[in-house]
Formats: sequence, structure tokens, C-alpha cells
Amino acid sequence: MPAVSEKHTGRSERQGAATVVRSIQGGSNVEVFPGISMDPKIRFGKPCIAGTRIDVATVLSGLASGASADELVSEYDLTREQISAALHYAAHVAAHLPPAVASPDENRSR
Repeated sequence: MPAVSEKHTGRSERQGAATVVRSIQGGSNVEVFPGISMDPKIRFGKPCIAGTRIDVATVLSGLASGASADELVSEYDLTREQISAALHYAAHVAAHLPPAVASPDENRSR
């Protein structure tokens, strides 16, 4: 993640970055992206829809399995905005994580 939480203030925002990290209620719950939070006590620290115990992976797997956004709204008592936040977070992570495999040029030098 491009931004990290400030331990002393509990809040860190970086200008121009999509990521906002802030401590929620002074505890270990941290909003790592708008609408997405992480807390080691909830879902083993997985990124979750803020204010819920529903992790981003559950929303993504539901959509990938063919469920509509409206079905997820009904099944998990979410809003369309929360589903959108999960998709935006997943896109952000995918765009900013390094590739899991080396490029062909890196493989040749080994």
C-alpha cells in the first residue's frame, strides 16, 4: 500500500493517492481504502467492507461466480456503494502489486 497509518495521530492521508489509511475508533481497525477496513480481530485481518465482517474476497468471489450486485446487496445486506468500494479496492491492489513472476529478462540473468 502506498500510504501507512501514523501511529501517533491515528491518521495518514497522502495527497494525490487513492489510498487513505486511518485508525477507526482509536483501535486496531484501520481504513486502508475508502470503504475498506482491516482489523486483525475481524476475519483474520483480511480487508473487509468497512463496518461489516464481510471480506472483499467474499464480494469478489460472489461476482465472479455470476451473482449480480443486487443479489449480493440482498444476501449480505450491503449497498451498491459498498460493492463498488470492494471492486475499486481490488483494482487498486491489482494495479499496485508487483507481478508474482519475474519478467523474461529477469529469468535469463539467473
